[in-house]
Amino acid sequence: MSDPDWWRGAAIYQVYPRSYQDTNGDGLGDLKGISRRLPHIASLGVEAIWLSPFFKSPMADMGYDVSDYCAVDPMFGTLDDFDEMVAQAHRLGLKIIIDQVLSHTSDRHPWFVESRASRTNPKADWFVWADPKPDGGAPNNWLSNFGGPAWEWDSVRKQYYLHNFLTSQPDLNFHNPKVQEALLDTVRFWLDRGVDGFRLDTVNFYVHDRRLRDNPPLRMTDAQKARQTNPYEYQNHLYDKTRPENLAFLRRFRALLDEYEDRTSVGEVGDGRRSLKTVAAYTSGGDKLHMCYTFDMLGPDFSAEFVAKRIRAFEAIVKDGWICWAFSNHDVNRHVTRWTKPGGSPEAIARFAIALLACLRGSICIYQGEELGLEEAELAFEDLRDPYGIRFWPGFKGRDGCRTPMPWESGAGHAGFTSGLPWLPVPDQHRSRAVDRQDGDPDSVLSLYRQVFAFRKQELPLVKGSIHLLDSPKGVLMFLRSFENERLLCVFNFSQSPVDFAVPAEAVGIAALPLPGAHGRVEAGLLSLAGLGVFVGRTGCTP
Repeated sequence: MSDPDWWRGAAIYQVYPRSYQDTNGDGLGDLKGISRRLPHIASLGVEAIWLSPFFKSPMADMGYDVSDYCAVDPMFGTLDDFDEMVAQAHRLGLKIIIDQVLSHTSDRHPWFVESRASRTNPKADWFVWADPKPDGGAPNNWLSNFGGPAWEWDSVRKQYYLHNFLTSQPDLNFHNPKVQEALLDTVRFWLDRGVDGFRLDTVNFYVHDRRLRDNPPLRMTDAQKARQTNPYEYQNHLYDKTRPENLAFLRRFRALLDEYEDRTSVGEVGDGRRSLKTVAAYTSGGDKLHMCYTFDMLGPDFSAEFVAKRIRAFEAIVKDGWICWAFSNHDVNRHVTRWTKPGGSPEAIARFAIALLACLRGSICIYQGEELGLEEAELAFEDLRDPYGIRFWPGFKGRDGCRTPMPWESGAGHAGFTSGLPWLPVPDQHRSRAVDRQDGDPDSVLSLYRQVFAFRKQELPLVKGSIHLLDSPKGVLMFLRSFENERLLCVFNFSQSPVDFAVPAEAVGIAALPLPGAHGRVEAGLLSLAGLGVFVGRTGCTP
């Protein structure tokens, strides 16, 4: 039966196409490779797949610089390959969400080629152009995420154009209604091909301040400044992103999606300290995005107190909207590496983290290889392909360490990813965690992921229920998930040491999560939980 709310509480699996499976020996993953591996994804028990960009592109930023929104880049295959992949995914019960990069294009997109040709052509104002200051300098102090000013001089128009990322990624002018119409037409193209939703890249970057006002400095302590490797973080980005006019476009986008059955949208919100307020604005009212995700859980902070603070903030700020939690993606170090303390066990963190993610209120997203417990790859500078990492090396080593090819077969060349030379090397340490080594092993991380997703699906409080934080000892996170008359008590010991403390006496553990301490004993209202232990139990306790 049709379910327009299938996305609410869903588990989504992110595929980075160039690193998933190569079928033609060129060392680059492709759409046929994804089709070949769809049974693996389906076996996890997730509801949907998010595909990172596969559109035609010069690949200056690995496909996030689009030169044709309605074409598949030849390195990934053809439109027919895409259609077959979608059909096969649907046969397996999987939804397909594609990455839409609407804030900017490639400088080789025909729209920009025409726009930069003169100040009077039909697309002259499709991008953000501005005259120089009297001294020839950039129009304002805005900075690029990828380093340096956010403005590039064009010798033909004798003006600057805005680029929030690479100079080869010019920003579209959303103040022009024709630009919005053209972008929505590209969205309709993919809706008509049967995609089930869109992940909107840099969704809060669409609209810029018409007056091009300077961003003020961000108040930071000296210690905070010392941690920054990118000067972009020194500004309070009031005028180059998250402008109020963005909401009008999101309403137009949602209205288009609502013309089709059971479609969804998830926006990427990179907005620093304002992120949850932005999520609230973008997902409230049922007339904009269905859900958003932020970078709140994609950093180095991992403690009971930090997670509780994020949950409390979300529940207080986002009243009628929805969030999609993630611990890893293609832009950050893998969480197993980020959160494993010196001398700690990466596998224990992998097990603990997926249990936590599955119990949070919201939809959840996992990144390819996470289900194997993969750690961040250590790459030499000469192996890097990420322009961001190359720009800021060695203070920041870039994003390639989480983008290395998926290891399928431990004993095969390049771990079964390709018969050719892979675009990034396959780390030797990933071979021992390959799919064929874990598949069928009931004690593997892969097996645990399957069990966790099956458990989450059958427990309505985890999918649809409310969340209520409970007082707990330092280093322990405890909350109730409630739906109708069902209540689950979820307890997570973030410390490495055992802990005993009081819980509702009637709590009964559910033997579904094979984790250290997962079957912690409750005797006379006292829970005994091992280090990095998890307890999920039924209870009659009320908030």
